Amino acid sequence: MMMEIEEVISHEALPLLSLNHVSLLVRSVWDSVRFYEDVLGFCLIQRPASFNFHGAWLYNYGIGIHLLENESIDDEDYTMNVTRPINPKENHMSFQCTDVELVKKRLEAMGMRYVTAVVEEDGIKVDQVFFHDPDGYMVEICNCDNLPVVPLSSCPFKPKVGNLNSMATYAAKCGLMEIVMMENLSAEMMNFSF
Repeated sequence: MMMEIEEVISHEALPLLSLNHVSLLVRSVWDSVRFYEDVLGFCLIQRPASFNFHGAWLYNYGIGIHLLENESIDDEDYTMNVTRPINPKENHMSFQCTDVELVKKRLEAMGMRYVTAVVEEDGIKVDQVFFHDPDGYMVEICNCDNLPVVPLSSCPFKPKVGNLNSMATYAAKCGLMEIVMMENLSAEMMNFSF
């Protein structure tokens, strides 16, 4: 008996809308809450009361950060994690901003260590600032939208390339809901402030 295997020809993406939240294991929920509120401008929001573990939820810029207290992190691991060199090639979360120089000035005023990098492609420059949160998680602040989104030929969808505010050219290729979502995302990303 011969079994046939049906090939999936469609590369249709899942019906995703946006990034909802990032979840982080932290040594101290309240130290991390203070960091994400004071440094990155997130707001503490209500978390389901049915959870039986210590944590906190924060929200801003259209995304959430969920903090989960991890009691198994000991003092030695914590100290090594926080004082290690800042390496932009580590896992990190990145936030778009409108003024990288202002970000650097505010980080300096708060006494925070950071490193900078510049990415240049075809004469276009992207400025990046990297620093750690209280648990050593890497945070990047950048003006990454300077680089155009250029899909490779294997990409099953074609994201909008160029200015997100140019609705006329985009309207012909997308529905109204997609346009509104992209405009809202663009506005939220550009409103990054401390």
